[in-house]
Amino acid sequence: MTWRIILSVVEIALLVIVLAIYLSIIARQLNSISANLARITFGVRAVETQCAVIGPAVERINGNLVDVDAGLTAAAIQAEKLA
Repeated sequence: MTWRIILSVVEIALLVIVLAIYLSIIARQLNSISANLARITFGVRAVETQCAVIGPAVERINGNLVDVDAGLTAAAIQAEKLA
């Protein structure tokens, strides 16, 4: 009877050790993933900062294109009158 108890305790101890080893491996992988996500976040923020100037520039360009459209429409009307 005592051998069964001793073997059961040893078996439980081995199970706990194996689970601890796998949990440490998983923790290392999660730390690596966390570091990669931090680098990605830094890169996305850098892109966001660099692209912040696009919004105002697009509004200015669209305003100029509206003026060009009006001018080309007027020029097309004048060209039709001359033709």
